[in-house]
Amino acid sequence: MNTFLIILIILFIFANYIVFVTLKKTLAVKKNVFTDYAAISVIVAAKNEGQNIPSLLKALSSQNYPADKYEVIIVDDNSEDNTYSVAKESAKQHPAYSIYKAESKKYAGKKGALEYGISKANYTNILITDADCQPSGEWIAYFAGKFSEGYDIVFGYAPFFMNNSLINHISCFENLRAAFLTFTAAETGFPYSAAARSFGFKKLSFEKIEGYKNTTETLGGDDDLLIREAVKNKMKIGTVMSKEAFVYSNSVNSLKDYLRQKSRHTKTSVHYLLSRQVMLAIWHGLNLFFLLSPLLAFIYPGFVSLFITKLILDFVLVSSFSGKFAYCFRVFERVYLQFIYEFFIIINFFNAAVSKDKW
Repeated sequence: MNTFLIILIILFIFANYIVFVTLKKTLAVKKNVFTDYAAISVIVAAKNEGQNIPSLLKALSSQNYPADKYEVIIVDDNSEDNTYSVAKESAKQHPAYSIYKAESKKYAGKKGALEYGISKANYTNILITDADCQPSGEWIAYFAGKFSEGYDIVFGYAPFFMNNSLINHISCFENLRAAFLTFTAAETGFPYSAAARSFGFKKLSFEKIEGYKNTTETLGGDDDLLIREAVKNKMKIGTVMSKEAFVYSNSVNSLKDYLRQKSRHTKTSVHYLLSRQVMLAIWHGLNLFFLLSPLLAFIYPGFVSLFITKLILDFVLVSSFSGKFAYCFRVFERVYLQFIYEFFIIINFFNAAVSKDKW
């Protein structure tokens, strides 16, 4: 039994070491210095986002990038509020900003609105964010640097603003742990997921994989399933991980909204490539086993060592990188939020099986 536990601990330490080293390396990457600025089309699908559009456009107009080298396209997806009129009014002082209504869509939900906006794009490099987001000033510049390196798809990091609510801290912690995995996986050659709040691709690459045509298994997945298709076509996928390019937004405010949001994400994960599903199953299964190992102490007391190992490694990872990922958790939070995070993985799995999504 001791040999079995030692092997498990060594494997777990090694896996966490890979995450630690990869994140440290990724965070050290600097912005490309270039003089040939790539032309960028920023596409935003907006539904009932009238109150958020002004701050988004303000953030986009404040980009440290030549104004004649990027355009902004807002697609109002049949909003029931004043999204369209607010967007039109806010964009008046920006001649390169265009506002459309998604009156006819090829695909349901957000994918249809995005595809409509992409069809209107004048430039060959596409950036996507959400209407409730606030991109940092170097967002476009960092992505342009990646496009200049020949990447087909690029994704960045999108943290939530922190406040004092428990749901916000749960959302932030989950976002942090998810980022650990997605960036590590992408940088080690196994990309599987990204945040649509900070996502980009070359239009020719998008067209090569037939856009969203092969990603209609779920209402969501305009980011993850596009990455899946890119992997199938052996495309070059890169990341942007710099605080100057973070894209901020507010988290959900209630448990109901959190469960609805995670339900969409979990349903999409069922359609990942099999190799990615196996990788994630092993990672999460191992973490849950280590977390629950004290329950087996009545069989053999040594099982508690798995729990202690996980507690230490989780604490080290979060303590080492949470600040770099725009979060600040108190010492006690770094412990109990890890428990909540792991248990919500189980809850979200079963919730996704019975819930219905909508855009």
